[in-house]
Amino acid sequence: MNKENTADLAIVGAGIVGLAHAYHALKKGLKVVLFEREQFAVGASVRNFGMIWPIGQVPGQGLEIALRSRAHWMDLAKEAGFWLNPSGSLHVVYHQDEWDVLNEFVNLYSNAPYQVQLLTADEVLKKSPVVNPKGLIGGLWSSTECVVNPREAVRRIPHYLQEKFGLELRFGQQVKEISLPKVVTSTETWNVDKVIVCSGADFQTLYPEAFELHGVTKCKLQMMKAISFNKNFTIGPSLCAGLTLRHYQAFASCPSLKKVDERYDRELKEFKMHGIHVLLSQNNEGELIIGDSHHYGSTHEPFDSEVVNKIILNYLETFINLGDYKITERWHGIYPKLSGKLNLVVEPEPNVTVVNGLGGAGMTLSFGLAEEVIQNLH
Repeated sequence: MNKENTADLAIVGAGIVGLAHAYHALKKGLKVVLFEREQFAVGASVRNFGMIWPIGQVPGQGLEIALRSRAHWMDLAKEAGFWLNPSGSLHVVYHQDEWDVLNEFVNLYSNAPYQVQLLTADEVLKKSPVVNPKGLIGGLWSSTECVVNPREAVRRIPHYLQEKFGLELRFGQQVKEISLPKVVTSTETWNVDKVIVCSGADFQTLYPEAFELHGVTKCKLQMMKAISFNKNFTIGPSLCAGLTLRHYQAFASCPSLKKVDERYDRELKEFKMHGIHVLLSQNNEGELIIGDSHHYGSTHEPFDSEVVNKIILNYLETFINLGDYKITERWHGIYPKLSGKLNLVVEPEPNVTVVNGLGGAGMTLSFGLAEEVIQNLH
């Protein structure tokens, strides 16, 4: 017989979006039960760089949410005891059109709450000695970016919330039915006042019509982990180069971006074909996280392409002196993508809120967005 329990709020999904909502709800004093169908989170929340990346967000709502989210990450890392590195980021450039974009960005957003500075080539190399000096023009330094080890943080946070605030954790339980006040799982029935569904890339199981209505699709990205044979190899800030300028909306209003875009299309059409831009982060184990590509569609092949991985590595080696290294892991992640909007927050029925569609910015936006959602619960 099913055991019946009660809570103020049920959250479906223990990825970073669900955890962020649990964090804010618990701090507000609500009794929260968190359901996760797996024994631990295995989706996009642990298959990423671990970057909190405000520099990619456009001034306004996106950047404000990202900066608030960053502050919550800083607090939670101290409280829960997981590693966080406020390393900042560097966009390094080797072409005049890329340098023009960086200058335009700084001028365009001089009154925005970015914390950025243009650096000469020599100043870039002082920030990160692994950057390739050959042909280097300069870079854009931003102090707001942070790195966590997502495999550590996403596993630690739910147990901290259980220890500190009494979060009811229900790993290994698939939510089969939501008929408020009842939430029925594979083994239990709960009576709850409200539900927040943070189901990530699984948007066919619960309220699929809400996702279909808003045109949500899926993005598959390929990533790799590497270790350097030099035990002292340290990248400093998280690193990227000119190719990344055309990925994030923050740079979309820069006039010279069109020249950058056209040049990369001439050099290698596969960059756009596979949605490739290249980021590099380093975790607390000294491991290098490398990626990534972007393929969009409702269903993706489970097979990864070594051609895509090779394009990523080849471009990385144009701006980073990696020395001797070896790839230790390859994987892909799949996340929901909402075209033209920052996120999807909808109420498919009374007292049920679906939160999804943060795209590749889940680590960057979740805690700031969740703060707003919890504050607005009626």
